[in-house]
Amino acid sequence: MNPRHPLGAVVRDGSRTGLRYERLLAHPVERVWRALTESEQLRHWFPCDIVGPREAGATVSVPFWPEVAAKYSIPEPVLAGEIITWDPPRTFAWRWVTDVVIYELHPDAAGTRLVLTTWIDDFNAGLSDTAAGYHVCLDQLIDLVDTDAPAPFIEQDPTPLLSPYAALVHDAGLAEDGSSLDSARD
Repeated sequence: MNPRHPLGAVVRDGSRTGLRYERLLAHPVERVWRALTESEQLRHWFPCDIVGPREAGATVSVPFWPEVAAKYSIPEPVLAGEIITWDPPRTFAWRWVTDVVIYELHPDAAGTRLVLTTWIDDFNAGLSDTAAGYHVCLDQLIDLVDTDAPAPFIEQDPTPLLSPYAALVHDAGLAEDGSSLDSARD
């Protein structure tokens, strides 16, 4: 499988494990910011909404879109969240349950360089599944800002990306649960 955009990277910070993606979007920072933060934009590329005040320290609810909750039989379709950093249009960091998602926007001669980093505490889905899911979300985000009419989010399939991300996770020396392969062998 040859992905449309570069794979993300597995990142470590002490005991934390995360994923980092970089994308260059041929649009101004303000356009990308709207796609990352406005509910009517999120619907096209992210599995859930963010409901509540857009300000640092705000408690938000994170409801999965009904069609996503139904397709994946999500038992708790509304999660708790918090806005950690709100610095328009440069940095937006938020927590949903225990995971932290950070969007950093950098003006670039070609448009905007987006860096998405997510720190993951719950590996129930598996690290490669999570990585493939974020990759598909970013593909949808790019389609949204490029066309304003991406294919429906619910129709996107991360399955073809599972193998490349499983290899990436393994090459990073990690098991699917984020633990070190070296410690698993001991």
